[in-house]
Amino acid sequence: MRIILLGPPGAGKGTQAIQLAKESGLPHISTGDLLRQNVAGNTPLGKQAKDYMDKGALVPDELVSQMLSQRLGQPDTKKGFILDGYPRNINQAIALDGVLKDKNIDIDFVFYLETSEAVVIQRLSGRLVCKSCGANFHITNMPPKTKGTCDNCGGSLYQRSDDKEETIKKRLEVYKKEVSVLIKHYQEKQKLQTLSSDGEAKIVLDKILSLVRKHDDSLKV
Repeated sequence: MRIILLGPPGAGKGTQAIQLAKESGLPHISTGDLLRQNVAGNTPLGKQAKDYMDKGALVPDELVSQMLSQRLGQPDTKKGFILDGYPRNINQAIALDGVLKDKNIDIDFVFYLETSEAVVIQRLSGRLVCKSCGANFHITNMPPKTKGTCDNCGGSLYQRSDDKEETIKKRLEVYKKEVSVLIKHYQEKQKLQTLSSDGEAKIVLDKILSLVRKHDDSLKV
């Protein structure tokens, strides 16, 4: 089972990916994690990525695509995987199509977590991020056990500058322009399933699991 989770910032893609991975036994793959792992591991691709990051530039899609190709070649992805928030635009989708074609595999589901602007603002404006490990918390939805401290590593929590309300609205405007083409791409492939992500995370997860079970009852779910 090969799954892509898409949605605007604050849709809960990471939360759903983590829980879905636990339920299904499939690896959760985040391109953000891949970048950090390659940089931390000082891999050839990580070194190239770090050069861009040190300059404050975006890491090129080609580099991310190569990292993803390597990750999808690892043994634990043989039965499938969960891609968290990638691709983000049509160019990345086309690059991913190429990677999958080279490996002779195909995507089973693309879940688009549709989320209203009000919910996105509520979720992101209260988000807290660990400076050390990057774990996410929320002031009201998922507060840390100790205020200002990461439950996982004990690092300090902070609010990102792009999680302010006005910035969030601008990010959503950009996202909506890019995602319309992406949605059409996967609709044409007959892979897209649109689910409302405004409700509780457990309800959204149950809907995803129900669709996955119908498609393949051999999975752990």
